[in-house]
Amino acid sequence: MEKDKQIQVVTFQLGEEVYAIDIMEIKQIVNMQEVREIPNAPPYVEGILNLRGLVTPIINLHKRFVLKKLEMSEEDRLLSGFIILEINNMTLGVIIDKVLRVISLDINLIQPPPQMISGIGVEYIQGVVNVDDNYIIILNIEKLFNPKELQQLSSIK
Repeated sequence: MEKDKQIQVVTFQLGEEVYAIDIMEIKQIVNMQEVREIPNAPPYVEGILNLRGLVTPIINLHKRFVLKKLEMSEEDRLLSGFIILEINNMTLGVIIDKVLRVISLDINLIQPPPQMISGIGVEYIQGVVNVDDNYIIILNIEKLFNPKELQQLSSIK
């Protein structure tokens, strides 16, 4: 019998929900830093960050999906930051409230997303999985932005 296929995901908190992204899609996780605002950017673009010489647009998923920010203690704030992704050969960062942990998931346990998930459209979700009686929403980073938005983001410098 074939061994169950596992994926490793980074879990993080965004508002009240726990999300995950496949670890193979993440370039790095960096601590919260000041980002430079840019004029005329889409409302969900927080600004740009110079990451070792690479100008990286920073996306605020709270604004993108109209999510409430998590009320955080000082200790929790130390765990907030950016997840740096590469989508269609473009590097960008997404703001997270709090990085949680890396976990392995059995892909057979991942279920299709329910039609109604608070705040985030089902088209952005790869699936959901129940871990320790909590649902984790697995994001499909390829679908977070449509081609027109990616084109707009790539012109930000």
